[in-house]
Amino acid sequence: MSTSINKNFTPLSLLKFAMPSIIMMILMSLYTITDGIFISRYIGSNALSSLNIVFPVINIVIAIATMLGTGGNAIISKYLGEGKKEAANECLTLFVAVSILLSIFILTFTLIFLTPISCFLGANDILLSDCRKYLGYSIIFAPACMLQAIFQSYFVTAGKPTLGLVLTMSAGITNVILDYVFIARLDLGIKGAALATGIGQCIPAVVGLVFFIFAKNNLHFTKITLRFRELGMACYNGSSEMVTQLSNAIVTFLFNIVLMKIAGEKGVAAITILLYGQFLFNAFYLGFSIGISPIVGFQYGAKAKDKLKNIYKVSFIFVAVSSVVLTIMALILTTPIMTIFTNDKETFELAAPAFRIFAIGFLFSGLNITSSGFFTALSNGKISAIISFCRTLVFTVISLLFLPQLLGINGAWIAIPVAEFITLIMTVPMHLKYFIRKNNSNYFAY
Repeated sequence: MSTSINKNFTPLSLLKFAMPSIIMMILMSLYTITDGIFISRYIGSNALSSLNIVFPVINIVIAIATMLGTGGNAIISKYLGEGKKEAANECLTLFVAVSILLSIFILTFTLIFLTPISCFLGANDILLSDCRKYLGYSIIFAPACMLQAIFQSYFVTAGKPTLGLVLTMSAGITNVILDYVFIARLDLGIKGAALATGIGQCIPAVVGLVFFIFAKNNLHFTKITLRFRELGMACYNGSSEMVTQLSNAIVTFLFNIVLMKIAGEKGVAAITILLYGQFLFNAFYLGFSIGISPIVGFQYGAKAKDKLKNIYKVSFIFVAVSSVVLTIMALILTTPIMTIFTNDKETFELAAPAFRIFAIGFLFSGLNITSSGFFTALSNGKISAIISFCRTLVFTVISLLFLPQLLGINGAWIAIPVAEFITLIMTVPMHLKYFIRKNNSNYFAY
């Protein structure tokens, strides 16, 4: 494993190394997107709106897993780079145990307060029943959801990115098949979508537990050791990625409130489709960041500054070029993308022009996500958290609260592109300080 991450990378070889993580993240995002497609086409736009209204709870589960996965990954890979294998194994064990306990707490709390949570998130009398069904069934699988997300990072560090990819693909295929069976054939409605997703998540969760129990010659579970310092560092390092997911929950909540007021249930359905597009695009770069994280962490721990500098250059050149390409593709393919998601004329007429505005943000978000992820891999949780917090929460919330007041519904569509652009401007001085200018803070300086 150390050999594969201890070399000079070209853009192609770096992309090849990160590709399993990219595909895993995309497939994980497709779980919810697949649910949305089946729900929209077989149940209706109101059911799609219901899914989006309660999804912030699922975002919280994913947020905690992402924090412990990416933040813990930086610590584990750093220990491996320093040759401290036993410490790496103990950290792995502790982080997984904590994630399971937290997921059980969230599951219990949500089931007890199912109706109040649904109403708080914006469910009205028309949507409440479907909100309760989707959230009630999906939250049962919170431990599997969290384990799948956390193992996604740890499989890469264990030198088994292909295994993680195969498991995620298996989960995704299972989800699609069960969506069709439960929704289209058995007519289980929105609860069928929740069951399909949850059962799919169980595959990588269970196999991941088995792998790390028996992989004695690799990164593996050991006795639980209360390493509170490392746990705190994992939470701190991964706080930026956690903020991203928590911010998704808050922003989704605000979008639902704003669009419900401006355009009703159809407006919520339209923003759901737009957020799916963003979810899929951002998954590509979050997967890329997760994929290169072990390389960055290893070289940082090994103090190989020349190799670390090369990884930085290659990473950001790739992200800048690919962001332009993917944005152009999104604009060209707007109509077929919207057609996949809905056959409701009113929803389509809202979503199609909105997506062309919304897609402008794709030019900037890849660079912002990779910047945050790079700082996380360097165990600089402070800078990483600042980038994520401003990008996904502060600037987005401010834009969403004020732009619709000035521009109406178009203000809602442009809120995220504006937030992404402001964030990119903000990250420039950070890159100058830590990666470009010669000073004591530069990670590449000797």
